[in-house]
Amino acid sequence: MRTTYITAIIIALLLAAWLASGVLGGEDTPNPATLAEQNREQSRVNEDAAPTKVRVSVLEATPQQRLVKVRGKTENKRTVDVKVELAGTIVNRPVDRGSLVAKGDLLCELSVEDRKAALTEAQAALAQAQIEYSGALSLKEKGYNSDTAIAGAKARLAAAEANISRRNLDLQKIAVRAPFGGIVEDVHQEIGDYVGPGANCATVVDMDPMLLVGRVSEQDVLNLSIGQIAKGYLRSGETVNGPVTFIGQLTDPTTRTYAIEIELANADATLRSGITTEIHIPVQTVLAQKISPALISLDDAGEIGIRTVNENNIVEFHHIEILADANDGIWVHGLPNRAGVITVGQELVTAGERVDPVFQNNGTLKAKTPEPADAQVVNPRSSIPSANALPI
Repeated sequence: MRTTYITAIIIALLLAAWLASGVLGGEDTPNPATLAEQNREQSRVNEDAAPTKVRVSVLEATPQQRLVKVRGKTENKRTVDVKVELAGTIVNRPVDRGSLVAKGDLLCELSVEDRKAALTEAQAALAQAQIEYSGALSLKEKGYNSDTAIAGAKARLAAAEANISRRNLDLQKIAVRAPFGGIVEDVHQEIGDYVGPGANCATVVDMDPMLLVGRVSEQDVLNLSIGQIAKGYLRSGETVNGPVTFIGQLTDPTTRTYAIEIELANADATLRSGITTEIHIPVQTVLAQKISPALISLDDAGEIGIRTVNENNIVEFHHIEILADANDGIWVHGLPNRAGVITVGQELVTAGERVDPVFQNNGTLKAKTPEPADAQVVNPRSSIPSANALPI
């Protein structure tokens, strides 16, 4: 029993000693630093640390064209299925597929059949009507004819003249002619075929002028106007130029895009319809620099941009707009007019960090190049403050 008491007392003394050691030792432990103090301490550490060395290339902005790029195709302006207007047998078809025709050239010819006989009959009826009308007028002068009889004779004469016109027109319609100059794309009848009114004779396509057709977005259509000169890059390797002749006023309900047309001269018919074309329409002149695509990086929001160094050796991040591709880089808009672009080490630094720049080709950010007076510059990220940002 006594041994149990002694054990309990020893354990109690040990616990009291352990608790007393924690209280007394805590008086010498400093309170944990606040978040602001930790940040200030980290800033002091960063300032004391050596700045990261980066390689910098100084790029001057030059005027470049902002383009509206459209995926489109070539399309002939007119395609007509020329039809016959009378019933009859095809007796002549002087054209074939691919034939060049001028306006009024013969495409198909129908058999005359009884149409000449009908014309001869109509001519005889006209002669009779003329004699009857003349006789009626003579009798009226002598007082032996009424106004009603005169009117009837005149009506029969007019009917005979109209019948002559119809018979002549039927004879003209046996020849089916091209409504305009172009190329015969297809023929639908052969010699000996019997056709009725409305049957297709041949398909004629008008290849001059040729059109470039495409659709542009709601944003791009605001920058387009009639008469702007567009350039088309055909899949065949050809390059063509022409003015914008049509801009649609109604949007497609599915794609929310607007139709456009560019007219091209094609007198020699070398351009074919349906060739895939990339259409470039210059809409604005802006200042831009040519850089390597490898220098592009993303910010926290996933927007593309370029890291640069300002005159105080502080890293800045500038959002950019890609204007055009080149053989040795890309043209971008959104950098300062004189920009120190980090070419080596950009992945090691962040915006706001001080660096130790090594300039290529003895470049410097001190000198300023005056902006061209005629360059219209628009900053695509006007909401981003920057001391060297382009004017809006």
